[in-house]
Amino acid sequence: MTSRYQEIHAGVTRIDVEYVRPGFAAAWLVREQDQAVFVETGPLPAVPILLEALTRQGLSPEAVQAILVTHVHLDHAGGAGELLRHLPNARLVVHPRGVEHLTDPSRLIEGAKVVYGTERFLATLGGATPVDPARITTAKDGELFFLQDRPLILLDTPGHSLNHLCIFDEKSRGLFTGDAFGLSYREFDGGIRPLIIPATTPTQFDITQYRATLQRLAALQPEWLLMTHFGPLPFQPELTDDLDRQLQHYQQLAEKTNEKNLFHALTTLTSAHLNTLQIPNDSLNLLEMDLNLNAQGLAIWQNRQQRKATSSCN
Repeated sequence: MTSRYQEIHAGVTRIDVEYVRPGFAAAWLVREQDQAVFVETGPLPAVPILLEALTRQGLSPEAVQAILVTHVHLDHAGGAGELLRHLPNARLVVHPRGVEHLTDPSRLIEGAKVVYGTERFLATLGGATPVDPARITTAKDGELFFLQDRPLILLDTPGHSLNHLCIFDEKSRGLFTGDAFGLSYREFDGGIRPLIIPATTPTQFDITQYRATLQRLAALQPEWLLMTHFGPLPFQPELTDDLDRQLQHYQQLAEKTNEKNLFHALTTLTSAHLNTLQIPNDSLNLLEMDLNLNAQGLAIWQNRQQRKATSSCN
């Protein structure tokens, strides 16, 4: 079991927001002198955990200058509106395409209920508090956000979603990846290299954009991937190649597999990948939800591609 809080280095703390299970979803606190920012919030029920992280650091709520969210999916940004109520000096930094979803999260909530089911949604995500538009700052690609004199580079990184940002912290050489660099859980450590799989969640996933984003992020040569799912991972160029190959396999499966069979096909593909990495398959069940979401997102992408092909022929 992971600890709730993990000090990384250069003032970066990983916070387990305890969504779904320990070691599944993280938020981050970045401290520079007497100021701080949160990167990600996790879902709505995680807000008390984030406030506890401040107390552990000896920081007041007034010290927090911003909340930066990588995208608007509720396991990443569902707590943003409620957390802002406790942070009087903070602004929410978000991709321009994400603003409407956080000021009025009703579509996000209904979409999440469809994807996860109402019962699981209520038990894990809980909802979302609307954000006051006056407290939102939109991020431009390549823009610098300064925490004191510490630059955080905001990067437009579509592929997982159209409203996805990654944040590169030059001081720690850490890249806050959101879902743009896939998923990697610590239960699967111990093989030839860490297991990392794509995150192709509905509904805006696009393979071409995802692959281009991977190459852009790898070119930064970060020392650390600071992953929402889950935790710090030393960057290795092989991880980029690994993810890119899997995305190509995903595309091949989507093109030849019936939508109802995609989950089984992805599970078989992932099981074979575990064997290649010499990782036991006895934890494969931990990926069931992710692979189910990946299958849904991949099917939606493939249907969108087919519609485009049909319309171009008419």
